[in-house]
Order: sequence, then structure tokens, then C-alpha cells
Amino acid sequence: MNKRGEQAEARAARYLEAQGLKILERNYQCRHGEIDLIARDGATVVFVEVRARRSLAFGGAAASITAAKRGKLTRTALYYLATLGKNPRCRFDAVLLTGAGDHPGVQWLRDAFQADS
Repeated sequence: MNKRGEQAEARAARYLEAQGLKILERNYQCRHGEIDLIARDGATVVFVEVRARRSLAFGGAAASITAAKRGKLTRTALYYLATLGKNPRCRFDAVLLTGAGDHPGVQWLRDAFQADS
């Protein structure tokens, strides 16, 4: 991962922690793919995709979470859940960072997509 990506994920993690979530995993990887952040929001496990874009051109950060990416995230999340040995409530969120410099705008999309997408 490049430095910009690492900074974006660290910023997203700090933002989510400030909102009351507990970060469980960073850059979780398995044979199906990678999830940027896995967090807990109360009893809910939250799988978080972090996207950073310098501008809103080409649809911005949200538009870059394609159907193929959602499928990969879903398969990776199912694998993670299987390692827990239980099925907690879960959801897929996205943290979108838009803008250049040290203070990009932050947008948190709860339930950004459903697993069957």
C-alpha cells in the first residue's frame, strides 16, 4: 500500500473511533481479498471500505466502489465471519475522503451496500 493509502486508512480509523466505533482489524487479508478496516459498532461488526480521491471528478470516491469490489468485500467478510464461529449482525460502510492536503472532507456512509449486491 502506498503512503497516501495508509494515511487515508489511519484518518478513517481515527474518525470512526471518534464516532464511538472500536477498530478490530486493519488491512484484514485472506485468499478472497482485503478489507481496509473491521470495526465494532455496539454489537454490530462493520466492514469498512476506505476511499480517498483528490476531487469529485469521475464520480468521486463512492463511484469507485464497483460491483466487482463489493463482491470481493462480501466474500472476504464471509470468510472473516467464519473465523469467528458465530454470526453477529454486520454491515458494510464506506469512509470517503475527498480533497487534497492534510484536511480532506470526510463522509461516512453507513450501510453503503448490502452483501447480496
